[in-house]
Amino acid sequence: MPKKFGKGTRKCKNCGTHRGIIRKYGLYYCRRCMREFAQKLGFKKYS
Repeated sequence: MPKKFGKGTRKCKNCGTHRGIIRKYGLYYCRRCMREFAQKLGFKKYS
């Protein structure tokens, strides 16, 4: 039976880990992958 709530229900779109997921704005990237894709997504903080 698949999980319906909690950390196990969400995974990173890129690497598939369940740790450190950034869900804001529906991103669903882990914090490590976020640093790779942030500039392409238009985030200026990581430029």
